[in-house]
Amino acid sequence: MESLTREKIISIAQEENVRFIRLQFSDILGTIKNVEVPFSQLDKALDGQMMFDGSSIEGFTRIEESDMYLVPDLNTWTVFPWTTSRGDKVARLICDVYKVDGTPFEGDPRTNLKTVLKEMESLGYTSFNLGPEPEFFLFKLDEQGKPTTVLNDQGGYFDLAPTDSGENCRRDIVIELEDMGFDIEASHHEVAEGQHEIDFKYADAVTACDNIQTFKLVVKTVARKHNLHATFMPKPLFGINGNGMHFNVSLFKGKENAFFDESAEDGLSEDMKYFMAGVLKHVRGFTAVTNPLVNSYKRLVPGYEAPSYIAWSKKNRSPLMRIPSSRGLSTRVEVRSVDPSANPYLALAVILKAGLDGIKNKLELQESIDLNLYEMTREERLENGVEDLPSTLYNALKELRDSKLAKEALGSHIYKAFYEHKMLEWEDYRSVVSEWELKSYMDKY
Repeated sequence: MESLTREKIISIAQEENVRFIRLQFSDILGTIKNVEVPFSQLDKALDGQMMFDGSSIEGFTRIEESDMYLVPDLNTWTVFPWTTSRGDKVARLICDVYKVDGTPFEGDPRTNLKTVLKEMESLGYTSFNLGPEPEFFLFKLDEQGKPTTVLNDQGGYFDLAPTDSGENCRRDIVIELEDMGFDIEASHHEVAEGQHEIDFKYADAVTACDNIQTFKLVVKTVARKHNLHATFMPKPLFGINGNGMHFNVSLFKGKENAFFDESAEDGLSEDMKYFMAGVLKHVRGFTAVTNPLVNSYKRLVPGYEAPSYIAWSKKNRSPLMRIPSSRGLSTRVEVRSVDPSANPYLALAVILKAGLDGIKNKLELQESIDLNLYEMTREERLENGVEDLPSTLYNALKELRDSKLAKEALGSHIYKAFYEHKMLEWEDYRSVVSEWELKSYMDKY
């Protein structure tokens, strides 16, 4: 893709009547933030001279050192297909966060991912590609425009209208995404009622994470136009499948897929097996990052197609990692535990760091488990060397606390801010009396 210049961006903005520009970035929790400026400030924005108060952003800085700059990545320039009430257009630039001394801010998740990518490059790889599969639910809004838990359809996997009444909304999402330059590969109804998936083409690590953030924004915006609420919450309803965001990842050296070995019987290279071994070794330590909510662990339970156990397979979908059948440039590993509440920049950073550790230390990959793990007893799983993923956010945070690799992958600033915030979240949850407790205990005790 041709790189954009400031002159080209200004020209496009004038041609398309862009009146406002959102300078977008993400906090450590993955929440999209933005500063909106009028067209008259575009020159200043393109020069990276737009300042904001970092002390107001979750996990950024203390109030006494709050001034920060937004430095835009010019290639992320996008004009949103929708317009303002006056017919004016709004554009977007994704930014890296810089300190007043002109150096990158270590608490910026996007910048942090670039740091791990530099380690990858030092090992001879040129790119780390990601193809994400984010799932979401569509719920009806009430008369006040607030989200309900009422699903908008009773469809199932690959169903279509009239059973899938969310089809029109999903189609409009695809149209908007394509208008913004997304290469959409497929869209369909997922397994659960009201659940949907839209798959877009893989990209390099940073671009793919940018795309995930843009995707979430578009999905929520278009859903509102259909009087629906789109949620990426991992497990919004009991008794049905939750939302996952499988990460299909591969390492490249130039135009060659480093995960593919034509001479190997299974087509998988030694680098790929080392990488997988690293992920399996460190996954308990980074699960709090890939599954960061209390609610995430309501999804990671047996019986709902989400992985609960640390294993890999070429055949079935119950383990943590699966190897799709495609080979050649499409050879990849699918990490199935990630959910869409994760900050994609941080989730990809810890996965890449773990995989690189496997490569550097030539870790041996355990045997694949091609049986249904949900049907195996605990004793059978232990005999096969299959451990469990953490069962609660608290357990995951304890593993994070003890993981040297996760701390290195996140950097000291992000690690400290993330850990402290999530421990407060757990303590808040732990102290709340739930409806389940009232139903189960009020009459009995």
